[in-house]
Amino acid sequence: MPELKRLHAHHAPAVLAFELANRAYFAASVSDRGDAFFDHFTDRFDALLAEQEAGVCAFHVLVAEDGSVLGRFNLLDLEDGTAVLGYRVAQHVAGRGVATATVRDLCRLAPDRYGLHTLRAAVAHQNPASRKVLTRAGFLPTGPAGPADLGGKHGTWYRRDLTLLQAPEREDDGHR
Repeated sequence: MPELKRLHAHHAPAVLAFELANRAYFAASVSDRGDAFFDHFTDRFDALLAEQEAGVCAFHVLVAEDGSVLGRFNLLDLEDGTAVLGYRVAQHVAGRGVATATVRDLCRLAPDRYGLHTLRAAVAHQNPASRKVLTRAGFLPTGPAGPADLGGKHGTWYRRDLTLLQAPEREDDGHR
């Protein structure tokens, strides 16, 4: 069973393999990371770990039983009980409820682990799958997201109040 883990240095090779294997798939709905990301991956990965150590962000990976990365789930700009959620899942698990279930898990652990009461997420208009993930995980649209928020694309900001009790979650959500 996949496990959500806080990002550690030993995840670097699996994260790089995940990003490379899914690069074209991700670029279809979010801005491509560009060649520089891959050329300087080790430096960028180390910088992420430093940001996490400083308490500015919290990075997570969804790890399969074989150690491969199935997804990345990040809490960015942790400040005053609020963070921005970003996530991506591997193409071979997309559409199977993996992202929805993991976002829900992160919403459950974020208040106790990180002191968060609100999560925000921006989604590009051309990414309907991500909009479904957020709405199924209890996020509500709050307004437009501009190109500066989404790497040159237009979209919508979503928000979830983590202090509100959520309706019981259906087991079949995300599996249709």
